[in-house]
Amino acid sequence: MGRSRLNHLAIVFIFFLALDATPWLLPSNFAEQSPPSPAPPVAPVRPVVDDYFGTKVADPYRYMEDLKNPEVAAWMKAQNEFTRAALARIPSRAELLTRIKQLDESAPARVGGLRRLPNGRHFYLKALGKEPVFKLYMREGTSGRETLLVDPEKLAPPGGAPYALNYYTPSDDGRYVAYGVSPGGSEDAVLHILDTTTGRDTGETIDRAQFGEPIGWRPDGRSFFYNRLQNLAPGAAPYEKYLKSRAYLHVLGTDPEKDTVVFGYGVFASVKVEPPDFPLVATTPDSNYAFGIVAHGVQNELTLYVAPLESVGKPDTPWRKVCDVEDEITNATLRGDDLYLLTHKGASRFKVIHTRASNPDLAKADVVVPASEAVITDFGAAQDALYIQLRDGAVGRLLRVPYETGAKPEPLALPLDGSIGLFPPDPRAPGVVFALTAWTRAARIYAYDPKTKSVADTKLRPVGPYDAPEEIKSVEVKVRSYDGTMVPLSILHKRGLKLDGSNAALLEGYGAYGISMDPFFDVKSLAWLERGGVMAFAHVRGGGEYGEDWHQAGRKLTKANTWRDFLACAEYLIEKKYTSAARLAGEGTSAGGILIGRAITERPELFAAALIEVGDTDTLRSEFQASGPANIPEFGTVKERDGFKGLYEMSAYAHVKDNTRYPAVLLVTGSNDPRVAPWQPAKMTARLQAATASGRPVLLRVDYEAGHGFGSTKVQRQEQLADEWSFLLWQLDAAQFQPK
Repeated sequence: MGRSRLNHLAIVFIFFLALDATPWLLPSNFAEQSPPSPAPPVAPVRPVVDDYFGTKVADPYRYMEDLKNPEVAAWMKAQNEFTRAALARIPSRAELLTRIKQLDESAPARVGGLRRLPNGRHFYLKALGKEPVFKLYMREGTSGRETLLVDPEKLAPPGGAPYALNYYTPSDDGRYVAYGVSPGGSEDAVLHILDTTTGRDTGETIDRAQFGEPIGWRPDGRSFFYNRLQNLAPGAAPYEKYLKSRAYLHVLGTDPEKDTVVFGYGVFASVKVEPPDFPLVATTPDSNYAFGIVAHGVQNELTLYVAPLESVGKPDTPWRKVCDVEDEITNATLRGDDLYLLTHKGASRFKVIHTRASNPDLAKADVVVPASEAVITDFGAAQDALYIQLRDGAVGRLLRVPYETGAKPEPLALPLDGSIGLFPPDPRAPGVVFALTAWTRAARIYAYDPKTKSVADTKLRPVGPYDAPEEIKSVEVKVRSYDGTMVPLSILHKRGLKLDGSNAALLEGYGAYGISMDPFFDVKSLAWLERGGVMAFAHVRGGGEYGEDWHQAGRKLTKANTWRDFLACAEYLIEKKYTSAARLAGEGTSAGGILIGRAITERPELFAAALIEVGDTDTLRSEFQASGPANIPEFGTVKERDGFKGLYEMSAYAHVKDNTRYPAVLLVTGSNDPRVAPWQPAKMTARLQAATASGRPVLLRVDYEAGHGFGSTKVQRQEQLADEWSFLLWQLDAAQFQPK
């Protein structure tokens, strides 16, 4: 749907599940470090007691929230050193790392982030087999000459933290590209503009552009709209960082500090924007209208305005409201005067409706694609038709809906059953490009041509030797949860595996923001599966597998369903003898920290080990970190009675009990994490270490050149995975991984 593609705005600040972007970096001499101390350093207990609506809750490690406190910094450093030394003693870690590297670097290149212009020019991100980060390329057609445009490695200072490309958007004609880069996984992007005719930057840079995308290029191709964070005063509270941002207009060749404010907090009396909201202006190449977008933190439902594009930036811009939160619109696109919207109002699994940008009226909107059993997950407008992405159980589908009145949706025949990633169509060009993958099939990039009515491999992503491992089997089952709800569970293992309860198994879950764990292929997973390990993915409530009802059933006061569904899936794996409690590990990342944290505090005997990666474990205090205000729509606030009730129930930190036999736990964090503050895993580590009576290790791993995982290098991801799986195999009693 061009640059007006809005669905990603609903996750602009979420604790996103970065399955291929985990952050942790080890020093090159990791394996040569000295033996660990007999025990990790003990954190002093200094209780603070809060009174929430008459309920008193003690917080023994509140002081750790001051990460600048030298005592806290020293404690975390000592914990990290203890952890690294302990992991270094695991005998087969080096062997496992070698195999992970071999698999990860086996394909000639990884490719993604594709944008195709009507002139045939393709922009995309690519990393060659051993390259540490993605780089931006341009190609004329799919087989023309390839040009490297942006190499983040060359932007990083010598000896400094690695740089990563956060986003990019080409102008309508492809002459210029606006892109953001940030260091050390911080996501604190600085916006640059590249001239593709010279291959050099224009020299303009704009800081505080973390949410620069979507860049709204104007038709002149020499100016654009972007979001910029406020310039915080010294000593401002962490949670103020993302408040009161605004959208600006930048003209190439001018001073960014003099850019015109066009939309946002306090700009127009008729446009209500609250401090935690994210205001943006998006454009579409063939439309004379612009979107004014108010994204309410992580809330999926948007408030949208439209205005004539030529008026945006003027003091009297006639912004006209299209929808508000109660209209339950989560995505929109423009094609000329035609305005298409994705909504779950009266349709839990979503429908697509149509109105006019010149006179938007939802009450009279036409239904273009009605709700069905399949969940509509994305859509976009090309020159010839709307293209609709759906999830039908575990299988992705694509529909083509011609613009002719009364046209029926046409299903596209796809090369395999898997999950789909739709690249933004351009309303000036026919057809659509998309990625297609499955649990046991690597992603390929395909293009649909409406003239030939066929789908073809673009060949943009080269084939790797492990792209289709026939020895690995995937199984889809449904598990009865504690209240009778049937929860989907995906299981991967080697063919012929004996189900005798002896297999090491790793169960992962997420369950937040309406995000689904769609099938994906990670070649590195073969290093676990080929050893006879089992991998399983619990599609718990709070995700979007069955639409908005599934999301609402694992949110705020219903959040307990998320980890109880996960526990039911764990019991299923044990009952069916895929594994046993002594060989089962659980994993949760980011918002999935709630899931795994509460799973091990509610049923510690069900797991031998757990991984908590950049995990949200202290939900009673989450809203006071930088990302806190933006996440209130999903989790609630302690300033309200029901909000406290839900947050207390989902707080793993608050539910740790003394003298309890907890499983072994590895907690990981990056010191530059803007989404889950490093003090969360630090506090959880201290609490578990003080409380556990099992004798199993509780370890904290800190990367001082990483954040939430976005922007981490290939080496960082490989090292992190080797450490996590070595830790698990040690605790799951794999013979080759027992330290002497």
